[in-house]
Amino acid sequence: MTPVAAGVVDDELWSAVGDPTRRRMLDILLAAGGGTATSLSDQLPISRQAVAKHLAVLDRAGLVHGASAGRERRYQISEAQFARAVAQLTAVSDAWDRRLARIKRIAETIQRQQDDGRAPSHEGRASGV
Repeated sequence: MTPVAAGVVDDELWSAVGDPTRRRMLDILLAAGGGTATSLSDQLPISRQAVAKHLAVLDRAGLVHGASAGRERRYQISEAQFARAVAQLTAVSDAWDRRLARIKRIAETIQRQQDDGRAPSHEGRASGV
C-alpha cells in the first residue's frame, strides 16, 4: 500500500515544501552540501532573518537539521526525511496518473459512443474518479 493510499501523507512536510522559497533553499543546500542562514541569504532575494524563519519551518518538518558552527548554525538536508518526501510525491503522482488514465478512458468511450451515434452510458462514470 502506498503512503497516499494508507493516508500517511505528512501535511507539515508538504506545507514546508509548498513554499517556492523553501524549495529553492532545499535546492541550494543539496547542491552545496549545506549552508548557514547567511550563506543562503546571499543567494536568495530575502533577508537573513527571513531565511532563518524558513529554515525553522524546514527544521520542524524534519527536512533539514542544524548544528552550531561558531556564531551560526550550519544546516544540512536530512536525507531520510527528504527520501520520505520524494516517496510521498511519487505516490501522489502515481495516484493522479491512475485517476487521469481512468478519466481519459471514460472520455474516449463517450467520444466513441457519440461518433457511433449512441447515447453515452452512465455506468461507472462517478465511481473512482
